[in-house]
Amino acid sequence: MTREPTSPRDSGSFSRPRAWANLGLVSGKDQRASALERDSVALAAAPFLTRGVELDALLVAVVDTIVDRLAAERGTLYLVDGRTRTLSSVVAHLPELERIRLDFGQGIAGTVASEGKVLSVSNPADDPRFDATFDRQTGFSTRSMLVMPIWDSRREVIGVLQLLNAARGRFDAEDEQNAIVLASQAGQVLEATSLYAELRARGPVSLDLTEQPRPGPSYTFNQIVGESAAMQAVYAVVRKAAGTDATVLINGESGTGKELIARAVHVNSPRRGQPFVKLDCTTLPEALIENELFGHERGAFTGADRSTRGKVEAASGGSLFIDEIGELPLALQAKLLRVLQDHEFERVGGTQTIHADIRVICATHRDLLAMIDRGEFREDLYYRIRVVPILLPPLRERGRQDLLRLVEHFVDRYARRHHRAIRQVSPAALERLLSHDFPGNIRELENCIESAVVLCDDATIEADDLPLAVRPRMGSRNSAPVGDGPRLGDPEVSLATLERAHIDAVLDACDGNQSEAARRLGIGRNTLARKLDRGAE
Repeated sequence: MTREPTSPRDSGSFSRPRAWANLGLVSGKDQRASALERDSVALAAAPFLTRGVELDALLVAVVDTIVDRLAAERGTLYLVDGRTRTLSSVVAHLPELERIRLDFGQGIAGTVASEGKVLSVSNPADDPRFDATFDRQTGFSTRSMLVMPIWDSRREVIGVLQLLNAARGRFDAEDEQNAIVLASQAGQVLEATSLYAELRARGPVSLDLTEQPRPGPSYTFNQIVGESAAMQAVYAVVRKAAGTDATVLINGESGTGKELIARAVHVNSPRRGQPFVKLDCTTLPEALIENELFGHERGAFTGADRSTRGKVEAASGGSLFIDEIGELPLALQAKLLRVLQDHEFERVGGTQTIHADIRVICATHRDLLAMIDRGEFREDLYYRIRVVPILLPPLRERGRQDLLRLVEHFVDRYARRHHRAIRQVSPAALERLLSHDFPGNIRELENCIESAVVLCDDATIEADDLPLAVRPRMGSRNSAPVGDGPRLGDPEVSLATLERAHIDAVLDACDGNQSEAARRLGIGRNTLARKLDRGAE
Protein backbone atom coordinates (compact mmCIF):
# COMPACT_ATOMS: atom_id res chain seq x y z
CA MET A 1 0.00 0.00 0.00
CA THR A 2 1.28 3.47 -0.86
CA ARG A 3 1.57 5.75 2.11
CA GLU A 4 2.87 9.25 2.66
CA PRO A 5 5.17 10.31 5.48
CA THR A 6 3.21 11.41 8.52
CA SER A 7 6.13 13.30 10.00
CA PRO A 8 9.68 14.26 9.02
CA ARG A 9 11.13 11.38 11.00
CA ASP A 10 8.80 9.05 9.10
CA SER A 11 10.39 9.82 5.75
CA GLY A 12 13.38 7.54 6.21
CA SER A 13 11.39 4.91 4.33
CA PHE A 14 8.08 5.14 2.53
CA SER A 15 6.38 4.36 -0.73
CA ARG A 16 6.55 7.02 -3.40
CA PRO A 17 4.33 9.92 -2.27
CA ARG A 18 2.40 10.79 -5.42
CA ALA A 19 0.73 13.67 -3.54
CA TRP A 20 3.82 15.74 -4.36
CA ALA A 21 2.98 15.52 -8.06
CA ASN A 22 -0.42 17.01 -7.29
CA LEU A 23 1.36 20.03 -5.81
CA GLY A 24 3.42 20.46 -8.96
CA LEU A 25 6.64 19.55 -7.17
CA VAL A 26 7.55 16.52 -9.28
CA SER A 27 6.98 15.81 -12.93
CA GLY A 28 4.05 13.57 -13.81
CA LYS A 29 3.99 10.73 -16.32
CA ASP A 30 2.81 13.01 -19.08
CA GLN A 31 5.99 15.11 -18.67
CA ARG A 32 8.59 12.31 -18.72
CA ALA A 33 9.48 12.96 -22.33
CA SER A 34 10.01 16.72 -21.76
CA ALA A 35 13.42 18.33 -21.80
CA LEU A 36 15.75 17.47 -18.94
CA GLU A 37 15.92 21.10 -17.86
CA ARG A 38 12.14 21.35 -17.66
CA ASP A 39 11.60 18.74 -14.97
CA SER A 40 15.01 19.07 -13.36
CA VAL A 41 15.83 18.63 -9.70
CA ALA A 42 16.36 22.37 -9.37
CA LEU A 43 12.83 23.12 -10.52
CA ALA A 44 11.32 20.46 -8.28
CA ALA A 45 13.22 21.72 -5.25
CA ALA A 46 12.64 25.44 -5.90
CA PRO A 47 9.39 25.68 -3.86
CA PHE A 48 11.28 24.28 -0.88
CA LEU A 49 14.38 26.46 -0.96
CA THR A 50 12.91 28.90 1.53
CA ARG A 51 13.37 29.41 5.19
CA GLY A 52 11.39 27.14 7.44
CA VAL A 53 10.22 24.46 5.02
CA GLU A 54 10.54 20.89 6.26
CA LEU A 55 13.72 19.47 4.77
CA ASP A 56 12.13 16.06 4.36
CA ALA A 57 9.68 17.53 1.86
CA LEU A 58 12.57 18.96 -0.14
CA LEU A 59 14.50 15.68 -0.14
CA VAL A 60 11.41 13.75 -1.17
CA ALA A 61 10.94 16.12 -4.12
CA VAL A 62 14.57 15.62 -5.16
CA VAL A 63 14.35 11.82 -5.08
CA ASP A 64 10.94 11.59 -6.74
CA THR A 65 11.98 13.88 -9.57
CA ILE A 66 15.04 11.79 -10.42
CA VAL A 67 13.15 8.50 -10.06
CA ASP A 68 10.43 9.77 -12.39
CA ARG A 69 12.86 11.29 -14.87
CA LEU A 70 14.86 8.07 -15.18
CA ALA A 71 11.79 5.81 -15.03
CA ALA A 72 12.90 3.70 -12.06
CA GLU A 73 10.74 1.71 -9.66
CA ARG A 74 12.37 2.85 -6.42
CA GLY A 75 14.97 5.29 -5.18
CA THR A 76 17.05 5.86 -2.07
CA LEU A 77 18.98 8.97 -1.05
CA TYR A 78 21.93 8.41 1.29
CA LEU A 79 23.87 11.19 3.01
CA VAL A 80 27.56 10.61 3.56
CA ASP A 81 29.40 10.86 6.88
CA GLY A 82 33.04 11.34 5.93
CA ARG A 83 34.24 11.01 9.51
CA THR A 84 32.80 7.56 10.18
CA ARG A 85 32.85 6.58 6.47
CA THR A 86 29.22 5.53 6.55
CA LEU A 87 26.03 6.29 4.61
CA SER A 88 22.60 6.89 6.14
CA SER A 89 19.36 6.78 4.13
CA VAL A 90 17.20 9.86 4.59
CA VAL A 91 14.65 9.17 1.84
CA ALA A 92 13.90 5.64 0.64
CA HIS A 93 11.02 4.02 -1.24
CA LEU A 94 11.27 1.08 1.13
CA PRO A 95 8.21 0.89 3.38
CA GLU A 96 9.61 -2.31 4.88
CA LEU A 97 12.66 -0.65 6.48
CA GLU A 98 12.93 2.24 8.90
CA ARG A 99 16.49 3.28 8.06
CA ILE A 100 19.45 1.90 6.12
CA ARG A 101 23.05 2.41 7.21
CA LEU A 102 26.00 1.30 5.09
CA ASP A 103 29.76 1.41 5.44
CA PHE A 104 31.90 2.77 2.63
CA GLY A 105 32.50 -0.14 0.26
CA GLN A 106 29.42 -2.03 1.45
CA GLY A 107 27.11 -2.89 -1.44
CA ILE A 108 26.83 -0.90 -4.64
CA ALA A 109 25.95 2.36 -2.85
CA GLY A 110 28.89 2.03 -0.47
CA THR A 111 31.19 1.37 -3.43
CA VAL A 112 29.96 4.51 -5.19
CA ALA A 113 30.55 6.54 -2.01
CA SER A 114 34.13 5.33 -1.72
CA GLU A 115 35.04 5.49 -5.43
CA GLY A 116 32.98 8.53 -6.49
CA LYS A 117 31.83 6.94 -9.80
CA VAL A 118 28.42 6.24 -11.35
CA LEU A 119 27.67 2.50 -11.44
CA SER A 120 25.07 0.86 -13.65
CA VAL A 121 24.42 -2.80 -12.85
CA SER A 122 22.16 -4.79 -15.17
CA ASN A 123 22.08 -8.00 -13.14
CA PRO A 124 22.92 -7.28 -9.48
CA ALA A 125 22.65 -10.93 -8.40
CA ASP A 126 25.75 -11.70 -10.49
CA ASP A 127 27.76 -8.71 -9.21
CA PRO A 128 30.02 -9.50 -6.21
CA ARG A 129 29.61 -5.92 -4.95
CA PHE A 130 25.85 -6.33 -4.57
CA ASP A 131 24.64 -6.78 -0.96
CA ALA A 132 21.44 -8.85 -1.04
CA THR A 133 20.77 -8.35 2.68
CA PHE A 134 18.00 -5.80 2.18
CA ASP A 135 16.29 -7.80 -0.57
CA ARG A 136 16.15 -10.75 1.82
CA GLN A 137 14.79 -8.54 4.60
CA THR A 138 12.11 -6.89 2.47
CA GLY A 139 11.22 -9.50 -0.13
CA PHE A 140 11.95 -6.95 -2.85
CA SER A 141 13.65 -8.15 -6.04
CA THR A 142 16.41 -5.88 -7.37
CA ARG A 143 16.77 -6.49 -11.12
CA SER A 144 18.79 -3.44 -12.20
CA MET A 145 20.55 -0.55 -10.49
CA LEU A 146 21.83 2.91 -11.35
CA VAL A 147 23.79 4.46 -8.47
CA MET A 148 25.39 7.89 -8.62
CA PRO A 149 27.49 10.04 -6.27
CA ILE A 150 26.22 13.48 -5.31
CA TRP A 151 29.07 16.00 -5.35
CA ASP A 152 29.22 19.47 -3.88
CA SER A 153 30.99 22.40 -5.52
CA ARG A 154 34.22 21.40 -3.78
CA ARG A 155 34.07 17.98 -5.49
CA GLU A 156 33.42 16.17 -2.22
CA VAL A 157 30.91 13.31 -2.21
CA ILE A 158 28.13 14.37 0.18
CA GLY A 159 25.50 11.84 -0.86
CA VAL A 160 24.61 8.83 -2.98
CA LEU A 161 21.42 8.33 -4.97
CA GLN A 162 20.43 4.75 -5.75
CA LEU A 163 17.78 3.88 -8.37
CA LEU A 164 16.32 0.39 -8.63
CA ASN A 165 14.64 -1.48 -11.51
CA ALA A 166 14.50 0.48 -14.74
CA ALA A 167 11.09 0.42 -16.40
CA ARG A 168 12.74 -0.72 -19.65
CA GLY A 169 14.56 -3.55 -17.90
CA ARG A 170 17.96 -1.88 -17.70
CA PHE A 171 19.47 1.59 -17.46
CA ASP A 172 21.23 2.66 -20.66
CA ALA A 173 24.06 5.07 -21.49
CA GLU A 174 21.67 7.99 -21.90
CA ASP A 175 20.29 7.30 -18.41
CA GLU A 176 23.82 7.41 -17.03
CA GLN A 177 24.50 10.79 -18.64
CA ASN A 178 21.21 12.17 -17.38
CA ALA A 179 21.95 10.77 -13.93
CA ILE A 180 25.20 12.76 -13.80
CA VAL A 181 23.35 15.99 -14.68
CA LEU A 182 20.56 15.35 -12.16
CA ALA A 183 23.00 14.36 -9.41
CA SER A 184 24.89 17.60 -10.00
CA GLN A 185 21.65 19.52 -9.57
CA ALA A 186 20.91 17.54 -6.41
CA GLY A 187 24.28 18.58 -5.02
CA GLN A 188 23.50 22.24 -5.71
CA VAL A 189 20.18 21.85 -3.93
CA LEU A 190 21.80 20.28 -0.86
CA GLU A 191 24.36 23.09 -0.76
CA ALA A 192 21.52 25.61 -0.60
CA THR A 193 20.08 24.06 2.58
CA SER A 194 21.08 24.33 6.22
CA LEU A 195 21.80 20.59 6.12
CA TYR A 196 24.90 21.17 4.00
CA ALA A 197 26.93 22.78 6.79
CA GLU A 198 26.63 19.57 8.77
CA LEU A 199 27.45 17.40 5.75
CA ARG A 200 30.53 19.49 5.07
CA ALA A 201 31.57 19.36 8.73
CA ARG A 202 31.36 15.59 8.60
CA GLY A 203 33.29 15.31 5.34
CA PRO A 204 37.01 14.80 4.63
CA VAL A 205 37.82 18.51 5.14
CA SER A 206 35.89 19.49 8.22
CA LEU A 207 35.29 22.14 10.79
CA ASP A 208 36.64 20.36 13.84
CA LEU A 209 33.87 21.45 16.19
CA THR A 210 33.13 18.36 18.24
CA GLU A 211 35.30 15.79 19.94
CA GLN A 212 33.21 12.79 18.85
CA PRO A 213 31.51 12.03 15.50
CA ARG A 214 27.75 12.28 15.60
CA PRO A 215 25.63 9.22 14.77
CA GLY A 216 23.90 10.61 11.70
CA PRO A 217 22.51 13.73 10.02
CA SER A 218 20.03 15.69 12.11
CA TYR A 219 17.61 18.14 10.54
CA THR A 220 14.00 19.30 10.60
CA PHE A 221 13.29 22.69 8.99
CA ASN A 222 15.46 24.36 6.36
CA GLN A 223 17.54 27.24 7.79
CA ILE A 224 16.39 26.47 11.35
CA VAL A 225 19.32 24.78 12.99
CA GLY A 226 19.15 22.74 16.17
CA GLU A 227 17.83 19.38 17.30
CA SER A 228 17.89 19.77 21.11
CA ALA A 229 14.95 18.57 23.19
CA ALA A 230 13.86 22.18 23.66
CA MET A 231 13.76 22.76 19.90
CA GLN A 232 12.12 19.41 19.20
CA ALA A 233 9.24 20.57 21.40
CA VAL A 234 8.99 23.74 19.30
CA TYR A 235 9.04 21.75 16.04
CA ALA A 236 6.26 19.48 17.28
CA VAL A 237 3.97 22.47 17.89
CA VAL A 238 4.92 24.05 14.53
CA ARG A 239 3.92 20.88 12.68
CA LYS A 240 0.57 20.72 14.45
CA ALA A 241 -0.15 24.41 13.97
CA ALA A 242 0.91 24.46 10.30
CA GLY A 243 -1.95 22.27 9.15
CA THR A 244 -4.56 24.64 10.59
CA ASP A 245 -5.56 28.31 10.39
CA ALA A 246 -5.26 28.75 14.16
CA THR A 247 -3.69 31.98 15.42
CA VAL A 248 -0.17 31.47 16.80
CA LEU A 249 1.65 33.45 19.50
CA ILE A 250 5.44 33.02 19.57
CA ASN A 251 7.11 34.23 22.75
CA GLY A 252 10.87 34.44 23.18
CA GLU A 253 13.79 36.72 23.89
CA SER A 254 15.12 39.02 21.20
CA GLY A 255 17.32 37.19 18.73
CA THR A 256 15.90 33.71 19.29
CA GLY A 257 14.49 33.41 15.77
CA LYS A 258 10.79 34.15 16.23
CA GLU A 259 10.36 35.25 12.61
CA LEU A 260 11.95 32.02 11.34
CA ILE A 261 9.45 29.99 13.36
CA ALA A 262 6.60 32.16 12.06
CA ARG A 263 7.74 31.49 8.48
CA ALA A 264 7.98 27.78 9.23
CA VAL A 265 4.33 27.78 10.30
CA HIS A 266 3.38 29.55 7.07
CA VAL A 267 5.49 27.66 4.50
CA ASN A 268 4.42 24.27 5.86
CA SER A 269 0.74 25.22 5.81
CA PRO A 270 -1.90 25.04 3.04
CA ARG A 271 -1.34 28.81 2.62
CA ARG A 272 2.32 28.28 1.60
CA GLY A 273 1.75 29.59 -1.93
CA GLN A 274 0.20 32.84 -0.72
CA PRO A 275 1.87 35.95 0.78
CA PHE A 276 3.69 36.04 4.10
CA VAL A 277 3.42 39.68 5.19
CA LYS A 278 5.27 41.12 8.17
CA LEU A 279 4.37 44.12 10.36
CA ASP A 280 7.01 45.10 12.92
CA CYS A 281 5.32 47.21 15.58
CA THR A 282 8.65 48.55 16.86
CA THR A 283 9.73 50.22 13.64
CA LEU A 284 6.77 52.58 13.16
CA PRO A 285 5.46 55.56 15.16
CA GLU A 286 2.08 54.88 16.78
CA ALA A 287 0.36 57.32 14.41
CA LEU A 288 1.41 55.28 11.37
CA ILE A 289 0.75 51.75 12.59
CA GLU A 290 -3.00 51.89 11.88
CA ASN A 291 -2.41 53.08 8.33
CA GLU A 292 0.28 50.43 7.81
CA LEU A 293 -2.02 47.71 9.11
CA PHE A 294 -5.34 48.64 7.49
CA GLY A 295 -4.45 51.05 4.68
CA HIS A 296 -6.39 54.25 3.93
CA GLU A 297 -8.92 55.72 1.54
CA ARG A 298 -8.29 58.69 -0.69
CA GLY A 299 -8.73 61.91 1.26
CA ALA A 300 -8.43 60.22 4.66
CA PHE A 301 -5.76 62.78 5.64
CA THR A 302 -3.64 65.49 4.11
CA GLY A 303 -1.56 63.99 1.32
CA ALA A 304 -3.74 60.90 0.86
CA ASP A 305 -4.28 61.41 -2.85
CA ARG A 306 -5.14 57.76 -3.52
CA SER A 307 -6.43 54.69 -1.73
CA THR A 308 -3.77 52.36 -0.35
CA ARG A 309 -3.96 48.78 0.85
CA GLY A 310 -2.55 47.88 4.24
CA LYS A 311 -0.76 44.77 5.46
CA VAL A 312 -4.02 42.96 6.20
CA GLU A 313 -5.15 43.22 2.58
CA ALA A 314 -1.67 42.49 1.25
CA ALA A 315 -1.71 39.20 3.20
CA SER A 316 -5.03 38.09 1.70
CA GLY A 317 -5.07 34.32 1.34
CA GLY A 318 -1.81 34.03 3.25
CA SER A 319 -0.40 34.86 6.67
CA LEU A 320 0.06 38.14 8.52
CA PHE A 321 3.00 38.12 10.93
CA ILE A 322 2.74 40.81 13.61
CA ASP A 323 6.14 41.12 15.26
CA GLU A 324 6.38 42.59 18.77
CA ILE A 325 2.63 42.76 19.18
CA GLY A 326 3.15 44.06 22.71
CA GLU A 327 3.96 47.43 21.10
CA LEU A 328 0.57 47.65 19.36
CA PRO A 329 -1.30 50.68 20.74
CA LEU A 330 -4.43 49.92 22.80
CA ALA A 331 -6.75 51.61 20.30
CA LEU A 332 -5.49 49.38 17.52
CA GLN A 333 -5.68 46.28 19.69
CA ALA A 334 -9.48 46.59 19.56
CA LYS A 335 -9.42 46.80 15.75
CA LEU A 336 -7.14 43.78 15.48
CA LEU A 337 -9.47 41.88 17.80
CA ARG A 338 -12.30 42.54 15.34
CA VAL A 339 -10.18 41.15 12.49
CA LEU A 340 -9.56 37.98 14.49
CA GLN A 341 -13.18 37.60 15.58
CA ASP A 342 -15.11 38.71 12.50
CA HIS A 343 -12.45 38.66 9.74
CA GLU A 344 -13.37 42.18 8.65
CA PHE A 345 -12.15 45.78 8.91
CA GLU A 346 -12.31 49.23 7.30
CA ARG A 347 -9.45 51.26 5.90
CA VAL A 348 -8.53 54.52 7.63
CA GLY A 349 -11.09 57.11 6.50
CA GLY A 350 -13.27 54.47 4.87
CA THR A 351 -16.75 53.08 5.51
CA GLN A 352 -16.69 49.99 3.31
CA THR A 353 -16.25 46.77 5.27
CA ILE A 354 -13.52 44.55 3.81
CA HIS A 355 -13.25 40.80 4.42
CA ALA A 356 -9.89 39.59 5.75
CA ASP A 357 -8.93 36.09 4.60
CA ILE A 358 -5.73 35.82 6.60
CA ARG A 359 -4.00 33.65 9.15
CA VAL A 360 -2.45 35.72 11.97
CA ILE A 361 0.88 34.82 13.60
CA CYS A 362 2.13 37.06 16.41
CA ALA A 363 5.43 37.32 18.27
CA THR A 364 6.72 39.18 21.29
CA HIS A 365 9.58 39.18 23.77
CA ARG A 366 7.39 40.81 26.42
CA ASP A 367 5.34 39.38 29.29
CA LEU A 368 1.85 40.08 27.96
CA LEU A 369 0.16 38.90 31.17
CA ALA A 370 2.11 41.51 33.14
CA MET A 371 1.10 44.09 30.55
CA ILE A 372 -2.54 43.09 31.03
CA ASP A 373 -2.18 43.66 34.79
CA ARG A 374 -0.78 47.14 34.06
CA GLY A 375 -3.61 47.93 31.64
CA GLU A 376 -1.25 48.02 28.64
CA PHE A 377 -2.66 45.04 26.74
CA ARG A 378 -6.21 43.82 26.22
CA GLU A 379 -6.96 40.55 27.93
CA ASP A 380 -9.54 39.54 25.31
CA LEU A 381 -6.97 40.06 22.53
CA TYR A 382 -4.40 38.05 24.45
CA TYR A 383 -6.61 34.98 24.51
CA ARG A 384 -7.50 35.47 20.83
CA ILE A 385 -3.86 35.48 19.71
CA ARG A 386 -2.75 32.75 22.11
CA VAL A 387 -4.68 29.90 20.51
CA VAL A 388 -1.42 28.07 19.77
CA PRO A 389 1.39 29.28 22.06
CA ILE A 390 5.01 28.59 21.10
CA LEU A 391 7.70 29.35 23.67
CA LEU A 392 11.06 29.73 21.91
CA PRO A 393 13.98 28.91 24.23
CA PRO A 394 16.98 31.24 24.53
CA LEU A 395 20.24 29.94 23.12
CA ARG A 396 21.74 29.40 26.59
CA GLU A 397 19.01 26.81 27.31
CA ARG A 398 19.43 24.82 24.09
CA GLY A 399 22.59 22.98 25.04
CA ARG A 400 26.09 22.47 23.69
CA GLN A 401 25.19 20.53 20.54
CA ASP A 402 22.76 23.16 19.25
CA LEU A 403 25.35 25.88 19.72
CA LEU A 404 27.97 23.83 17.88
CA ARG A 405 25.55 23.10 15.03
CA LEU A 406 24.83 26.82 14.75
CA VAL A 407 28.55 27.63 14.71
CA GLU A 408 29.01 25.12 11.85
CA HIS A 409 26.07 26.61 10.01
CA PHE A 410 27.18 30.24 10.30
CA VAL A 411 30.87 29.50 9.56
CA ASP A 412 29.82 27.69 6.39
CA ARG A 413 27.36 30.42 5.35
CA TYR A 414 29.72 33.36 5.81
CA ALA A 415 32.86 31.61 4.58
CA ARG A 416 31.06 31.03 1.28
CA ARG A 417 29.49 34.49 1.22
CA HIS A 418 32.79 36.27 1.87
CA HIS A 419 34.96 33.79 -0.08
CA ARG A 420 37.07 32.78 2.92
CA ALA A 421 38.63 29.32 3.15
CA ILE A 422 37.78 28.71 6.81
CA ARG A 423 38.46 25.10 7.81
CA GLN A 424 38.58 25.07 11.59
CA VAL A 425 37.45 26.73 14.81
CA SER A 426 40.13 26.39 17.46
CA PRO A 427 39.41 24.70 20.82
CA ALA A 428 40.07 28.00 22.61
CA ALA A 429 37.55 29.80 20.40
CA LEU A 430 35.00 27.07 20.98
CA GLU A 431 35.54 27.26 24.72
CA ARG A 432 34.94 30.99 24.64
CA LEU A 433 31.75 30.54 22.64
CA LEU A 434 30.50 27.82 24.97
CA SER A 435 31.17 29.91 28.08
CA HIS A 436 29.32 32.97 26.77
CA ASP A 437 25.66 33.29 27.78
CA PHE A 438 24.61 35.10 24.55
CA PRO A 439 22.07 37.61 25.84
CA GLY A 440 21.51 38.51 22.18
CA ASN A 441 20.88 34.84 21.40
CA ILE A 442 21.25 33.51 17.83
CA ARG A 443 21.43 36.99 16.33
CA GLU A 444 24.44 37.78 18.53
CA LEU A 445 26.10 34.45 17.67
CA GLU A 446 25.53 34.96 13.93
CA ASN A 447 27.01 38.47 13.93
CA CYS A 448 29.94 37.23 16.03
CA ILE A 449 30.74 34.39 13.62
CA GLU A 450 30.42 36.57 10.52
CA SER A 451 32.85 39.07 12.01
CA ALA A 452 35.29 36.29 12.94
CA VAL A 453 35.12 34.80 9.42
CA VAL A 454 35.92 38.18 7.89
CA LEU A 455 38.66 39.22 10.32
CA CYS A 456 40.58 35.99 11.04
CA ASP A 457 44.05 35.89 9.51
CA ASP A 458 44.13 32.31 8.27
CA ALA A 459 41.93 29.22 7.91
CA THR A 460 41.33 28.86 11.65
CA ILE A 461 39.09 31.05 13.78
CA GLU A 462 40.88 31.80 17.06
CA ALA A 463 39.45 33.07 20.34
CA ASP A 464 40.80 36.57 19.70
CA ASP A 465 38.84 36.71 16.44
CA LEU A 466 35.52 36.53 18.30
CA PRO A 467 34.06 40.00 19.00
CA LEU A 468 32.13 38.92 22.09
CA ALA A 469 31.26 41.95 24.17
CA VAL A 470 32.24 41.87 27.83
CA ARG A 471 29.11 43.20 29.46
CA PRO A 472 29.20 44.82 32.89
CA ARG A 473 27.04 42.86 35.28
CA MET A 474 24.11 44.67 36.82
CA GLY A 475 24.13 44.84 40.58
CA SER A 476 21.36 43.38 42.73
CA ARG A 477 18.03 45.14 42.47
CA ASN A 478 18.37 46.53 46.00
CA SER A 479 21.75 48.17 45.36
CA ALA A 480 21.79 51.92 45.19
CA PRO A 481 23.58 54.01 42.55
CA VAL A 482 27.00 55.26 43.56
CA GLY A 483 28.34 58.79 43.44
CA ASP A 484 25.98 61.72 43.12
CA GLY A 485 23.15 59.77 41.49
CA PRO A 486 19.68 59.31 43.05
CA ARG A 487 19.47 56.69 45.79
CA LEU A 488 16.74 54.10 46.23
CA GLY A 489 14.65 54.92 49.32
CA ASP A 490 15.46 58.64 49.36
CA PRO A 491 12.09 60.34 50.02
CA GLU A 492 13.28 63.45 48.20
CA VAL A 493 13.78 61.56 44.91
CA SER A 494 10.85 61.22 42.49
CA LEU A 495 9.89 57.94 40.85
CA ALA A 496 10.54 59.47 37.42
CA THR A 497 14.07 60.38 38.44
CA LEU A 498 14.77 56.87 39.72
CA GLU A 499 13.31 55.37 36.55
CA ARG A 500 15.47 57.55 34.32
CA ALA A 501 18.58 56.73 36.35
CA HIS A 502 17.87 53.01 35.99
CA ILE A 503 17.27 53.37 32.24
CA ASP A 504 20.57 55.23 31.88
CA ALA A 505 22.39 52.52 33.85
CA VAL A 506 20.95 49.77 31.65
CA LEU A 507 21.82 51.72 28.50
CA ASP A 508 25.39 52.07 29.74
CA ALA A 509 25.54 48.33 30.41
CA CYS A 510 24.33 47.72 26.85
CA ASP A 511 26.84 50.15 25.31
CA GLY A 512 23.99 52.40 24.19
CA ASN A 513 22.14 49.63 22.32
CA GLN A 514 18.52 50.65 22.78
CA SER A 515 17.08 47.37 21.48
CA GLU A 516 19.10 45.35 23.98
CA ALA A 517 18.30 47.83 26.78
CA ALA A 518 14.57 47.56 26.01
CA ARG A 519 14.81 43.77 26.16
CA ARG A 520 16.50 43.86 29.57
CA LEU A 521 14.01 46.41 30.88
CA GLY A 522 11.09 44.31 29.66
CA ILE A 523 9.65 47.08 27.49
CA GLY A 524 9.47 47.73 23.77
CA ARG A 525 11.83 49.95 21.83
CA ASN A 526 9.08 52.49 21.16
CA THR A 527 8.28 52.65 24.87
CA LEU A 528 11.95 53.18 25.70
CA ALA A 529 12.21 55.90 23.06
CA ARG A 530 9.21 57.72 24.57
CA LYS A 531 10.70 57.54 28.06
CA LEU A 532 14.01 58.90 26.80
CA ASP A 533 12.24 61.71 24.94
CA ARG A 534 10.31 62.68 28.06
CA GLY A 535 13.49 62.69 30.07
CA ALA A 536 15.12 65.03 27.56
CA GLU A 537 12.37 67.65 27.81
